[in-house]
Amino acid sequence: MKRILYYDCFAGISGDMNLGALVDLGVPAEHLEKELSLLNIKGFRLELKRDMRKGISGTKVTVVVEDPDNEKHRHLSHIEELIYKSDLSDRIKTKSMDIFMKVAEAEAKVHNIDIQKVHFHEVGALDSIADIVGAAICQEYLEVDEIHASPVQLGGGMVKCAHGLMPVPAPATAEIVAAIPVKAGLVDYEATTPTGAAILAATVDCFSERMELKIAKTGYGIGQRDGEIPNVLRVYLAGSYAETRKDVFVEEAIMLECNLDDMNPERYTHVMDLLFAAGAADVFISPVVMKKSRPGNVLSVLCNQDTVENMKEILFTETPSIGLREYNLKKSILRREILVVNTKWGDVDVKRSYWNGRVVNEKPEFEQCRKLAMEHGVSLEELSKEVIKKL
Repeated sequence: MKRILYYDCFAGISGDMNLGALVDLGVPAEHLEKELSLLNIKGFRLELKRDMRKGISGTKVTVVVEDPDNEKHRHLSHIEELIYKSDLSDRIKTKSMDIFMKVAEAEAKVHNIDIQKVHFHEVGALDSIADIVGAAICQEYLEVDEIHASPVQLGGGMVKCAHGLMPVPAPATAEIVAAIPVKAGLVDYEATTPTGAAILAATVDCFSERMELKIAKTGYGIGQRDGEIPNVLRVYLAGSYAETRKDVFVEEAIMLECNLDDMNPERYTHVMDLLFAAGAADVFISPVVMKKSRPGNVLSVLCNQDTVENMKEILFTETPSIGLREYNLKKSILRREILVVNTKWGDVDVKRSYWNGRVVNEKPEFEQCRKLAMEHGVSLEELSKEVIKKL
């Protein structure tokens, strides 16, 4: 049975909440502190204690910086040197840098600068280094096969950062969660920090509000606030139903449909592109015969609850439709992984799908194959065969 770590981010996530939750789940505090000491840097310590929010008890972890006024400001190269010169395991080093890169890429885009010029005035601080490297240490200790998470609560209002007051989510956080299902407005503060968002973006394999797991243990990480809702991060250590689910993940989804008989077909591609860009899982058009034997088409949009309103806006403003059909359904999704195949013309991603523990489909990424074929003057058929042959 697969061992799964599930993040229930109903109240958001921050770096210290994550450490608290994973320690509460079973990572020994002594192990976390010993591993962090391998960074060979001084100036911080962990303060761990039992605490409670709205009747829910858990572990609160605070990274105490001993002299914050003299703390160094670091660039990405400094972070890389610090981590790769440490005595941490290679897996922890790689995962730590994956998380840091999520933040660096977001900051570089927001400030329109080269990634190596990103100034880690906040995430490069000692407390964030401890949060990020600590996350990698704890996840590796738990030895899970997969990491899953719920949609992430972002919060609302304004947050104070090095550049002044910013709307929640802060611009960097908004970039980091761009491909993650989110919720907002539950509280009037920053519920998810850039560090918390980056931990999820870099390590979670599957985001789903529907949790079909056998829970073995629950942990709670206590946040720094105490407001109207429990400021906690809940995590589960669980087993999957893989032996009965045949490598299938089941998720809830919503289907939107509308009939079109008076729309210029040239506009279909435009509308479909807008829907996909707004987060649609799938968009397709089916020919139908409508009343009075008029030919028409059904435009179908598959999406989740968090994106349904965006889909409706596009359908009502970009098509002549004045009414939609909406219904809930379940999606069964095969477990999949991406393999990188090296050919003499370049690398190609191959999507491999599993059913009942065996490979049932292997599909090279079409656009990558097409680009390489055109660049090197070979046929698409020849290139595709070369990719399959190397699997």
